[in-house]
Amino acid sequence: MREIVLDTETTGLDPKTGDRLIEIGGIEIINRIPTGVEFHRFINPERNVPMEAQNVHGISTEFLIGKPLFREVYRDFLAFIGDDILVIHNAQFDVNFLNHELGLVGEKPLSFDRVVDTLALARRRHPAGPNSLDALCKRYGIDTSQRTKHGAIVDSLLLAEVYVELLGERQATFGLQTIGSGAATSERRNGKRAAAKPRPEPLPSRLTEADLVAHRSFIEKMGAKAIWNRFWGAVTS
Repeated sequence: MREIVLDTETTGLDPKTGDRLIEIGGIEIINRIPTGVEFHRFINPERNVPMEAQNVHGISTEFLIGKPLFREVYRDFLAFIGDDILVIHNAQFDVNFLNHELGLVGEKPLSFDRVVDTLALARRRHPAGPNSLDALCKRYGIDTSQRTKHGAIVDSLLLAEVYVELLGERQATFGLQTIGSGAATSERRNGKRAAAKPRPEPLPSRLTEADLVAHRSFIEKMGAKAIWNRFWGAVTS
């Protein structure tokens, strides 16, 4: 099952008073496991970024000069999310901003029916709180050392880990879980797991030719008895 873990940064709290999107970040997860496929754009809001907002996310008015306008990136964004479920923390905030921007370019709004709000999940599971993203990361022992300020991609990556914890799925399903069809739901209720559907297109390798050359060079230094030679063939001197 494909889901998109999503986060945004803005100039303020309310699009109705003139605040705008300045960053969108999202990551693809398949059966709750990140695939490495990401969407990330900074956006020129055509207005200044107040200092109180800049203190939260570190994005300045000057930095956004020359960045694309929302109308220049929204088609790529919609293509990335497709019709899949959106996983967002405090979803009302982000979806309101996204729908405001989509309305300005004449696009239909995103439906809340396709949104999983992890803040609502957290409040049900931990009614005493606190349930901010930072607090949930601390509760579940998730490393936040790379997060000096709020940022859409970093927060999306952290939220993907929190999401798995909130669902009680720390033990990865490794593609064995299928959700959506009535048959799959019935099988789970009977204590069975539905067979995973193959990915339509294999994920591309992240190894470059330079990586492969460097690895082969490293293996050659290990000598003829290196176990890797069973897979790569004899090392020529």
